[in-house]
Amino acid sequence: MFEITEPFDVVVDDGLMWVNDNATALFDFFRLILDGIFEGIDAMLAVVPYWAFILLVLVAGWLFVGRVFAVAAAAGLWLCQAMGLWADTMTTLTLVLSSTLMALLIAIPAGILVGLSAGLNRVSDVVLDFIQTMPAYIYLLPGIALLGYGPATAMCATSLVAIPPAMRLTAHGIRMTPVQFRELGHAVGMKPLQALFKIRIPFAFPSILAGVNQSLMLGFGMVVIAGIVGSDGLGQTVYDAVRTLQIDQSINAGIAIVVLSIVLDRFSQRLATFRSGGAHG
Repeated sequence: MFEITEPFDVVVDDGLMWVNDNATALFDFFRLILDGIFEGIDAMLAVVPYWAFILLVLVAGWLFVGRVFAVAAAAGLWLCQAMGLWADTMTTLTLVLSSTLMALLIAIPAGILVGLSAGLNRVSDVVLDFIQTMPAYIYLLPGIALLGYGPATAMCATSLVAIPPAMRLTAHGIRMTPVQFRELGHAVGMKPLQALFKIRIPFAFPSILAGVNQSLMLGFGMVVIAGIVGSDGLGQTVYDAVRTLQIDQSINAGIAIVVLSIVLDRFSQRLATFRSGGAHG
């Protein structure tokens, strides 16, 4: 019996086979770059003693967020070390930061373009809705097929999941620039590019930073899932613990993920609030 999905399945399978036959070297090169970025950042974080990292978070949290947060964050990070998960915690931080950076390099410029065009905005809404509603596991499959198991696939999947919020909030910030300021720029003879960088982007900056925060949080949401493809870090620790029914180890890794996500969430929120206050001031 003929199924309506059969032609689509054939196209997908043939396309994947063609890519594997003709673009293997390109994807191997791409994987080499991603693995190099991941290993470089991970190695730099591994050099920093755990106590120095915790002290840095304590001081920065005390100065920019609050004393209660600073002490709690330092205690939480010390707990990660006490549970023997410091290396995995730093590897997870590497994965989230590198993936979010990749996502922002795509999402922010794309969001600016979408914010300037009503037509692109309608198209992007459909595409971003599709990305956000698809199960996250789906994005690992083409990565495994093209890049194999390892951090490169985890970074690509995490980046794809992290793109929509940053892109949406960037576009929203660009669209919400007050009309009187846009008219003022036109009245003083600003060219479109000048108005973009001197008026629209500064007004959109708080919204852009809110998108950065949301991208970071969605990146953490992919951490456990990415452990399936050998991403290393806490995600793989959780996945291995689930496979071997080590409930205590999975709980420990879960606590470390929560601690790290809260630390990054509070710092990124404070950055957005601080920048917003400076812009309005």
